[in-house]
Amino acid sequence: MKKALITGITGQDGSYLAELLLEKGYEVHGIIRRCSTFNTQRIDHLYTDPHINGTKMFLHYGDLADGVMLMKLLYQLQPDEIYHLGAQSHVRVSFDVPEYTGDITGLGTLRLLEAIREVGQDGKCRFYQASSSEMFGLVQDVPQTEKTPFYPRSPYGCAKVYAYWLTVNYRESYGMHATNGILFNHESPRRGETFVTRKITRAATRIKLGLQDKLFLGNLDAQRDWGYAKEYVEAMWLMLQQDEGDDYVMATNETNSVKDFVIETFNLLDLDWEKYVDYDKRYERPTEVDLLIGDPAKAKKHLGWEPKVKFKDLVKIMVDSDLVLAKQELAYKQATNG
Repeated sequence: MKKALITGITGQDGSYLAELLLEKGYEVHGIIRRCSTFNTQRIDHLYTDPHINGTKMFLHYGDLADGVMLMKLLYQLQPDEIYHLGAQSHVRVSFDVPEYTGDITGLGTLRLLEAIREVGQDGKCRFYQASSSEMFGLVQDVPQTEKTPFYPRSPYGCAKVYAYWLTVNYRESYGMHATNGILFNHESPRRGETFVTRKITRAATRIKLGLQDKLFLGNLDAQRDWGYAKEYVEAMWLMLQQDEGDDYVMATNETNSVKDFVIETFNLLDLDWEKYVDYDKRYERPTEVDLLIGDPAKAKKHLGWEPKVKFKDLVKIMVDSDLVLAKQELAYKQATNG
């Protein structure tokens, strides 16, 4: 039985990846931060899911700011694969907490790579780094590939570039099986509600049922390459099954604007978006990334991976899920008020 360690296991990607690995028979370990409230909603079902037989998932308290803890955990677990998904991952928030973002998203990767080396796992353990299309920022090529120069436009993007090159450096310096997955935007019903896609589908479904009046957004013209998170975690796993570490772009090679996402969402609900969506400058970034579109040709050639869920299908998946939540919220409101 293979043993995998996931940082960021309670997030969107971490939860889908944990599901996938458990289905493949892995023993899965995850790092979670100690806080006053539980934040394991996305993975709680993995303890009881009857379709995942013999579930072996274990959670460990820790933090990417604590290198000693990471080293101790690796000594204890001796994992075969590490999927490093943990980060301060909100781009707009990174402008408000740049030092914290650099520490967790950037130096957190260094602490983990160094722990692998110090524990003597560099020749045994395979490492996946969750790199980001935000590293391309002010894009130098269209579409973006593994060869496109980076030009980050946020503290988050800068921290991810640092983590990317650390992964390359440890691969080349120590022969580590270390891989960068340069993932373009990938969404799902498990996306955090402060991220623009989920913010849109959550608000629109609540508006449909009279639970909310308005949706406030920033730049509607930003264009993104949006895929389905559940498909992208399969690509992560495929990367670590290769004989050597490498770097791969994961994308759909299609781009749509935030406005396109809004229109598609409200159309599915038979609503006129212009009646409900207002601009709020608070959601603008100091420097914007205007266009992202990735070319996943290398992943298709070497991994046999390509996305299947298209833009409109993705929006519908998210709208359908959030409509269920909105109906539950309405029923609860009516019951408690009644």
